[in-house]
Amino acid sequence: MDMAPPDPRPLLAALGRRDFLRAAAAVTAAGGLVGCSASVAPAPVAATLPDGPLQPGVGDIPGDHYLGSDPADVRWGYVPAIGAAPVLTMRSGQTVTIDTVSHEGILEDQGRDPVAWFGRHGVAADGVLSDAVAVARDYRRTPRDFDADGPHVITGPVFVEGARPGDVLKVETLSAVPRVPYGVVSSRHGKGALGRTASGAPPAGITLDEVMPPPAADGRATGDPARYGNVSVFTAVRDGADGPEAYLPFGEGQEVSFGLRPFMGTMGVAHAAADAENAPELNSIPPTLGGGNIDIRLLGPDSAFYLPVRAEGALFHVGDPHLAMGDGEVALTALEGSLRATFRLTVCRPGEGTAPSVAFGYPFGETPDAWVPIGLSDPDGSTGGQGTDLDVAMRRAVVNALDFLQDDRGMDRATAYAYLSAAADFAVSQVVDRTVGVHGVIPKAHFRS
Repeated sequence: MDMAPPDPRPLLAALGRRDFLRAAAAVTAAGGLVGCSASVAPAPVAATLPDGPLQPGVGDIPGDHYLGSDPADVRWGYVPAIGAAPVLTMRSGQTVTIDTVSHEGILEDQGRDPVAWFGRHGVAADGVLSDAVAVARDYRRTPRDFDADGPHVITGPVFVEGARPGDVLKVETLSAVPRVPYGVVSSRHGKGALGRTASGAPPAGITLDEVMPPPAADGRATGDPARYGNVSVFTAVRDGADGPEAYLPFGEGQEVSFGLRPFMGTMGVAHAAADAENAPELNSIPPTLGGGNIDIRLLGPDSAFYLPVRAEGALFHVGDPHLAMGDGEVALTALEGSLRATFRLTVCRPGEGTAPSVAFGYPFGETPDAWVPIGLSDPDGSTGGQGTDLDVAMRRAVVNALDFLQDDRGMDRATAYAYLSAAADFAVSQVVDRTVGVHGVIPKAHFRS
């Protein structure tokens, strides 16, 4: 959809220095392991949206370390394997600020030229991130295959000293600051909640006329991604009554707006060994036991994400930055947009009681207000076939919730099961990542007695 909003540079100036997101003060760790707290401390320092595009390394860098998304430091469409060479090494308990790059605007169906693609939507060349331009132009680590590769630009891996198989890596998101005042929401043929199946038939429960994008526009038979007929909706961000908001135009002079809720869609540790950097088991699309493309919108600033470590150093990596997302992510993507995110990475040992017990075998989330057990339909990703049954994900989320309540909160299993049914919520994380996900929300306020 080629809507042409006004030049975003005035929008950037208008946004000014508003308080926007919360960032954490930098934490300097002493040598060795730092204690891994099982609670999440709120980040006290207010952050602001910059007055221009947040180019690589420019502006406030609150972390102890900084990592950019240079073509040499990213994998496009794949996550790092066990044993991959790190691009940064840090101590447990230290913080790192990472300039992430959104894949939207640089993909092959958009011309692999972000200056040209965003230019058609009113963005001047100096309003496009230079690292997005560099990745689109200079990435050579693996040959690109739009139909087989994942879309995500994955930055890392980061080697965390002291992390070893059997540990948990606690990932605290301290801040997530938009780097530009715009994002993109995309829907692609054969993908999303209403995508046509590989046979050309509609998915169960809907008719061909209800498929999205409409089959009449499907140009995949051409073999040219630029002619596939995929839909990418440019979305401007400007100041709203309660802070920056995204605006989607429709009809004649109408628009719908919603507030931003930035978070990283992909946060992971190395989970599989592989013979090649573009091996199917490393594809960035399906989430796994190593986390990865988990797409849980609760995991923004002030959250913690616990990941079972399978590799020396954990080999932490990030990608798929989101400005906002609804549960389910039904069209295929969130409101995708590049973020500058700061994380604290801390190693938790077995037996310390410093991480949820479930997290030593399965990803687990936490916010200041809730514990977030997770279930995936096929947690080994592309290995051995791909399971997409949402019921399987739901069952696993419930079992993980039961295990947490029994082992960490001391509830007997029958009472825990009754409690979950009466008072906890389970939500669909996403239905578009091949492996689908469900997450629970267990309010901490229920356990304050």
